[in-house]
Amino acid sequence: MGSEGSAVVGVHNAMVLGGFQNHSVYLANKEDHPREKINLDLDMENASVIFIHVPRNFRLLEELERGEKGIGDGTVSYGMDDADDIYMQSWTGTIIGPPNTVHEGRIYQLKLFCGQDYPDNPPAVKFQTRINMTCVNQETGVVEPSLFPMLATWQREHTMEDILTQLKKEMMSPQNRKLSQPPEGNEEPRMDQKGLVVKCCIL
Repeated sequence: MGSEGSAVVGVHNAMVLGGFQNHSVYLANKEDHPREKINLDLDMENASVIFIHVPRNFRLLEELERGEKGIGDGTVSYGMDDADDIYMQSWTGTIIGPPNTVHEGRIYQLKLFCGQDYPDNPPAVKFQTRINMTCVNQETGVVEPSLFPMLATWQREHTMEDILTQLKKEMMSPQNRKLSQPPEGNEEPRMDQKGLVVKCCIL
């Protein structure tokens, strides 16, 4: 049986073949979103629940599809930076600041980088738009994993959508909802961790 967070298999069209059953199955996550149809021979006497480790690209394709369809009320969104990137590494996220906070009406852009070990390990997350938050490095815009519980205690079933949604919730937290923010329209360059100048703009 696979590790926690692996995909659950939905079984369809069973056909008995001797002591085995042949099944058409769909890879699906805990929310039962269809992924990739495959064929397996299952020993039904020795397995009641089958888990499959979903390959990285299947997972990212599902996230891409969900991002393209739109998420909830539209206050968080994300998409790939380059449709030709076969490794699906670089993504841009957007968060619209929640009401009744200093972030209300502001549009924040972020970069998410999914390495080859995603989703076993979290993506690197960085605000392109200047923001003051307790979990964000003020010089680089990087969301510090040690200060952001979702990254610190990452689980394989977490998604980029979950990260953006949780960051939005953090904006509403007591320590961030009234925190003084850079003026809108501030386009001061910011140094990233490699010493390169990153131009930031609050829309």
